[in-house]
Amino acid sequence: MRMLVVDAFTARPFAGNPAAVCLLQDAADPAWMQRVAAEMKHSETAFVRPLDDAEAEFGLRWFTPMAEVALCGHATLASAHALYSTGTVAPGEPIRFRTLKSGVLTVTGDGDGGGDGGGTLSMDFPACSPEPVDVPEGLTEALGAEVRAAGRNTQNDLLAEVADEAAVRGLTPDIPAVARIDARGVIVTAPAAQGDDHDFVSRFFAPRVLPGDGEDPVTGSAHCALAPYWARRLGRDTMTGFQASARGGYVGVAVRGDRVVLSGSAVTVLGGELRA
Repeated sequence: MRMLVVDAFTARPFAGNPAAVCLLQDAADPAWMQRVAAEMKHSETAFVRPLDDAEAEFGLRWFTPMAEVALCGHATLASAHALYSTGTVAPGEPIRFRTLKSGVLTVTGDGDGGGDGGGTLSMDFPACSPEPVDVPEGLTEALGAEVRAAGRNTQNDLLAEVADEAAVRGLTPDIPAVARIDARGVIVTAPAAQGDDHDFVSRFFAPRVLPGDGEDPVTGSAHCALAPYWARRLGRDTMTGFQASARGGYVGVAVRGDRVVLSGSAVTVLGGELRA
């Protein structure tokens, strides 16, 4: 079966967030998918299969090297890009992904539909607005930066606002201490510095589900929380977020009631055949 490695939320190779995309023909055993994801070692591996009852509709599941997840933005973007760039779906035709826990996710493309010739992909996702909570004990110490406000969303992600963009970029968190925080992951955010080409900045740490240093390079699902949070703070429904990991990536966000439209580019860096 065909497999691609796609860098998402970037227009250039070796930036953004890489995802492996496995183009299945039929349903696969979840234990096998987990082993493939562990072998790939990307933050997410997506498994896409066509559905018999409609055109341009696909089943979609996401696995980290350690666990299956309920929602993943960058691997959804990568999956749509793979379907467009391989000619599986015609340019401009909307793609509907049916997921186990996040409903139906629709992706549309402009330009050549999000293939390797260029263009932007837009994804219709559920908003996951964080509700204000007290700053959890140990969070400031784990991050090494003062947390000014905190929130928790339905994905059990904590959002932690810190002083400014420099504080986000300069974080060197104590990853074992972050793993002890009661959360799937911690979204650290701040408003953008004056004059930047984005409106807010973030980083995402999830050592409970990601190996190594536990930092995800660019996290679409985190922006389902960041978009409504900053829409309230900034009084704007359409913004651009920059995730300031070492690879970095831009995520366009537009709040539409209880939905969020995430947009970005993607590029294929590797294509091959999975034989196991």
